[in-house]
Formats: sequence, C-alpha cells, structure tokens
Amino acid sequence: MEFILNPWPWFISGPLIALVMALLLYFGKTFGMSTNLRTFCAIGGAGKFSNFFRFNWKDQSWNLTVVIGAVIGGFIATQYLSNDSKTDLNPITIEELKTMGFSNSGANLVPNEMYNWEAVSTTKGLLLLIIGGFLVGFGTRYAGGCTSGHAITGLSSLQKPSLMAVIGFFIGGLIMANVILPLIFNS
Repeated sequence: MEFILNPWPWFISGPLIALVMALLLYFGKTFGMSTNLRTFCAIGGAGKFSNFFRFNWKDQSWNLTVVIGAVIGGFIATQYLSNDSKTDLNPITIEELKTMGFSNSGANLVPNEMYNWEAVSTTKGLLLLIIGGFLVGFGTRYAGGCTSGHAITGLSSLQKPSLMAVIGFFIGGLIMANVILPLIFNS
C-alpha cells in the first residue's frame, strides 16, 4: 500500500504514459484536455452562436471520459490514496516563496495564499483568477491545444508545432516563476 500512496517514480509513470499514447496512436485518437471544453460548449448549443462550435461533437465524446476519469481519479487520489506527505521543494525555493508571503510552501499541492475562498474573494485574487483564466484560455486556442495535448500527444507523434509550443510553455513558465510572480506578490 505504501507504493500506491507515494508519488510514482518516472520509470513507472513514464512507460505507462507511453503505453497509453501508443494505444491512442494505434486507434487514431489524440489526447488533450482543452478539446473537451469545445465539446462541452458544442453539447450545450454554442454552435448556434459561433461556427467554431459547429462540429459533430459525438466524434469527440470518447475524450469526455478523460475529463470524467480525471475528476473521479483526482477525488479518489486525494481522499483515499494520499499519505499527506509534503512536496519536496528546494530550500532556496521555499525561502524565495516566504519573501513573497507564502508561509507554508510544499505543505499542500497548491499554496493556500492563492487557492482558497478567502484569497479569491479579494480584489487581487479575483483579478488573478479572471486574467489568468483568460490568458490560459486564449493561449490554449492560440497555440492550437493545451500543455497535455502538445507535450504528450504532439511530441509523441513528432509534430514540429507541438515542439515549438512546448518550448514556448517552458519559456512562459520560467518568465512567470522568475519575473511575474515576484512582481505580483512582492508588491
């Protein structure tokens, strides 16, 4: 049981991801979470308002199981398969986060200073949520897919646009972590 409760090493999880991708490629399917938002909107009738949502969503309905599985799997993992171990962060990172006001870095998967109802109810928290959500949504559509779609499906099928997108994701992440995050939380 201890093996299941702890994070799995790369040599277990990596081959499992590769197996799933091989099966998807064999069956001519692609994986990505952002596609499901378009599918949900099409199911809800958004095609009446925008051509982008006019497509046969039933062809993508299999991918909705990914969303359902992520929600159910996430619930099971956090409620029944979690040993409440702390995230192992570099001590320098912990000190940098303390200077920004993050008091208990690594204790949770996400910092309470950003991801709780009290933080969201502030003007700063609400603006971060709205602006961040818009940028993620816009970036996902502009890049032609999300991080999981490009990094897992696109790279495994050797697509050059996915390689460029993943490089952009890493550059954006570095800029966010080292430039923008300190500006937001040191002010």
